[in-house]
Amino acid sequence: MSAKPKNELLTLQNVGPATLKDLHLLNIKTIEDLKDKTPDQLYEKLQEITGTRHDPCVWDVFAAIIHEAQTGEKLPWWHWSKIRKNQNVIPVKTGI
Repeated sequence: MSAKPKNELLTLQNVGPATLKDLHLLNIKTIEDLKDKTPDQLYEKLQEITGTRHDPCVWDVFAAIIHEAQTGEKLPWWHWSKIRKNQNVIPVKTGI
């Protein structure tokens, strides 16, 4: 029997320590908190909070975990890279 994670967000396929830290900065504490969010919202807000331009792959991770929270379907974060690149959906923040 495996031990239950201390935080339910760690049960999501694409959440590890770094993403968990980002989610806490964004005040995301539960899987339920993710269900009404978009990757654009989280990515832009994280950049505002940290004052740093983040790698676009962070958007991909956000897309993957939001999708999993909404549907239960576990897809690797890189599944979303092609979608992001085809749609050019990363919000560009100037001054970061």
